[in-house]
Amino acid sequence: MNNAIIYTFSGTGNTKRLAKLYAEEFEKNGVSTEIYKITDDLTDIPSPNGYDYVGIAYPIHAFNAPKILLKFAKKLPKVENKKLFIVKTSGEPVKLNNISSGKMMRGLRRKGYVLTNEYHYVMPYNMIFRHTDAMAVKMWDTAKQLAPVEAREVLRGVPHKLSYFPFGSVIAWAFRIEHPAMQINGKFFKVDEDKCLKCGKCVKACPLGNVTMDKNGKIAFGNKCVCCVGCSFTCPTNAIDIAMLNNWKVNGAYDMENPELSGDYLSIKYCHKAYVRYFDEAARKIADN
Repeated sequence: MNNAIIYTFSGTGNTKRLAKLYAEEFEKNGVSTEIYKITDDLTDIPSPNGYDYVGIAYPIHAFNAPKILLKFAKKLPKVENKKLFIVKTSGEPVKLNNISSGKMMRGLRRKGYVLTNEYHYVMPYNMIFRHTDAMAVKMWDTAKQLAPVEAREVLRGVPHKLSYFPFGSVIAWAFRIEHPAMQINGKFFKVDEDKCLKCGKCVKACPLGNVTMDKNGKIAFGNKCVCCVGCSFTCPTNAIDIAMLNNWKVNGAYDMENPELSGDYLSIKYCHKAYVRYFDEAARKIADN
């Protein structure tokens, strides 16, 4: 039996959901699949040499892969022409997001990795503003139908590349200031003690172990933050202040599984044409397969 590994970093769960969709489709097609969770512990990463299919899944942060992905890529071993696919998520379908894997892949290519397939899925924002639940349902329903189609492309060896954005590498370089900036910003996260339930959900949600709670229930934030906002997003009482980005904070899970939910999911004005294009292109590809 063939096998696969999907190295996955996820903050609020969107990317993890996509990785699971790929794993489920791979399994249906006879490919045993492991989802490896990327954390701050990069000492015992499974070697990709033991797998027939190798993927990396991550959320896009400021038109780049999160800083932890760059550290992870440096830890991967050298290989010889190892095919690689990438699954990534963001809250908006702008083409500028196509450039996000650039720096990571430059390093991986030097190690012998060959990017054959890359896919971008639009999932509900966990920063900037909150999508309506109707929009969230539309995004998730689209992903559930589109991801299996594109997972089968990977298995069949049908290449898929995202279109190049002019001067994209320069733009990505400029926005990479987010990496050190978020590490600093994360040190200034704070908790409203009057709202805090001391439930520990923020500690559990942090994929990098940056949030800790002492025996008295006091929450502390370290210096490993990449601003995935898993902590503030999952807080049941909206008790976490995320410093200079607090005005962009989104709190609370979306209801993406309610089939009875109705509403105009495209009432959004921000990037309206880009969302229409994304859903139309996805619908055509789903229909064709």
